[in-house]
Parts: sequence; C-alpha cells; structure tokens
Amino acid sequence: MFRKIVQPFYTAYVVITFLVSILIATPFFALLSIGATKSGREGIYKIVKYWSGVWFWCMGMPVHILGRRPREGRYVVVINHISYLDTLLIFPSMPSYFRPLGKKEISKVPILGFVYRQIVVMVDRSSTHSRALSMRLMWRTLKRESDIVIFPEGTFNETGAVLKEFYNGAFRLAIAAQTPILPVLFPDTVHRWHYSAWWKLWPGKNRVVFLPPVPVEGLTLTDVAMLKQKVYDIMAVELAKYPR
Repeated sequence: MFRKIVQPFYTAYVVITFLVSILIATPFFALLSIGATKSGREGIYKIVKYWSGVWFWCMGMPVHILGRRPREGRYVVVINHISYLDTLLIFPSMPSYFRPLGKKEISKVPILGFVYRQIVVMVDRSSTHSRALSMRLMWRTLKRESDIVIFPEGTFNETGAVLKEFYNGAFRLAIAAQTPILPVLFPDTVHRWHYSAWWKLWPGKNRVVFLPPVPVEGLTLTDVAMLKQKVYDIMAVELAKYPR
C-alpha cells in the first residue's frame, strides 16, 4: 500500500529532475557537437558521466561497482538489458570514454534524441545496409577512438529466463577487431525501473558487476557461435546469483 501511494510522486520527481537537467545541459551539448569531432563527443560523455553519477545518488539509486574495472586497453563491452535505466547506468559505470550501439528510432525523441545522436553509434536492425554500416563504424571507433558498449540481447529480456538469446554483432565485431570482450552485469535495474511500464520507478542500489575480460586472439569469424555461447554462459551463471 505504501509503495502504491508513494510511487507516483517518486516517479514524477525522477522524470522532472531528468528533463530539467537535460534542458539545462542542451546548450552545452549543442556547442560540443559542432563539427562532430572526437573531442566534442568526449566532452559530452564527461558531462553525462559526472551528471549521471550525481543524479543516481540524488534519486536514491546509488551505483555500487563490484569486480575489477579495467582501465587500460580497448574492449567490446557487453551488458544484459532488462530496464530503461540500463542506457543511463552505463555512464557512471564505465571507467573511460566509450560509444554505445543503439537503436536509430530513439534519435527521434525530442531533445533527448539530439544528445543520443552525438555519442551513439546508431543502427536500424531492419536494414541490412544499416547493420553493415554500423559494424564498420564500430570497428573504426575501436581502432581510433574508444570502447564500444553493446546490449547483445538487443531488447529487454521479458522472457523470464536469466538472459535472452544473444545477437552475433558484438562477437563478430570483437573477432574482426581482435579486441577482447568485457562482460558486465546490471542485476538491479529491473527493480529500479521495471520494463513493463514507464511509471514503475523505485529507489534502491544499482550494482554493476564487472566480470573478467574474454580474449579473442587468434579467433576467426568461424568462431562467432562458440564465442557467443561462451560469453552467454559466463554471464548467465553469474547473473543467476542475483535473482530478480
């Protein structure tokens, strides 16, 4: 009963503070986006990273890092996807600058879509051309700019299983770029913001679990299925330790 009474007010508090923050930051994002440069993207990343850390704390959703966060080298970071909150939690979680892979449709959201377009590698999963283009851009980003963050399940896991089946993209990218995979788990975001409705927000901790990197040296594209299953099994076993 208490939760039913309080939840609408808490949700309004979260949504309003988020929107106000975005509106305040938008002019800075606009200036940094001029020329679509790497330094501009890094500037936007830093603003979002430090703001999001403070915002999570003010919302009563403190971020707790578990496991060892690597600080050197490049990685293809793969994370389970269970909540709207996942795309924001990656910013205070990652130790260094990265670019995430995201759905092109979100770029159409007013104001938020503008920020999204500046830092996200966008893909239209329904288009073969778009998928190929995003793969080439991610390869170039890994080689020249930063880590890549991917949700290999593609969409929210609403199956009741620990994880949904993974897409091949992250694993093809890691092998093509000969870049290790870094598995990361978000076990608590489903409790903070449930995927079933936009108003189902509730405070509490957000644990971020870093697992050991998975090397890909010497693997070829014929090993994609094997690598995908290996990473899936590692993540599923660990995620099962944090029941919903």
